[in-house]
Amino acid sequence: MTPRRQATFALAFFAIALYAAGSLAPAASLLAVQQTESLAPFVPTPQSVVERMLALAEVTSADTVYDIGCGDGRIVITAAKKYGAHGVGIDYDPARIRESRDNAKIAGVENLVRFIQQDAMTADYSQATVVTLYLLTSSNMKLRPILTKQLKPGSRIVSHAFSMGDWEPFKTDTFQDDNNFSRIIYLWKADGKVRP
Repeated sequence: MTPRRQATFALAFFAIALYAAGSLAPAASLLAVQQTESLAPFVPTPQSVVERMLALAEVTSADTVYDIGCGDGRIVITAAKKYGAHGVGIDYDPARIRESRDNAKIAGVENLVRFIQQDAMTADYSQATVVTLYLLTSSNMKLRPILTKQLKPGSRIVSHAFSMGDWEPFKTDTFQDDNNFSRIIYLWKADGKVRP
């Protein structure tokens, strides 16, 4: 029997044992809760894309960059290290927050960035001058009324790969990354109009 087939049988046996013990329902409900809190699965933004996102937003040391679903913290850490910007990373996963804090310390920018474990739908973005996203379009659409209500005019929103529905971007950047994959980045500017 191949190792893959053994793993499949082991997983099936484990699921049957959970079901028999009455434990499968709580596990399923935990998964459902995690899925409602998460706006997207954790997929790290390639560093070359991070660089392009920050360049498209024209980040400077005067900016405060918020990254929604910050994962390992690389976007706000890069903004702090390269541009001297302040940064705030928001993620609902405590493991990602710990990892982000560790990465900021390693990068020597823990005095410029902070990471908050929070549901992104309840966060205050009013201090952000730049917001970065690598979420799904459906998640961007959930955040759109919150961001357009809270952000000051002139604040920038940058999204890797996913749009904001019918809100036309101010700019787009399409390019090939280091692995020759086609990428698109969208930039919007807050203008004081709340977009549902």
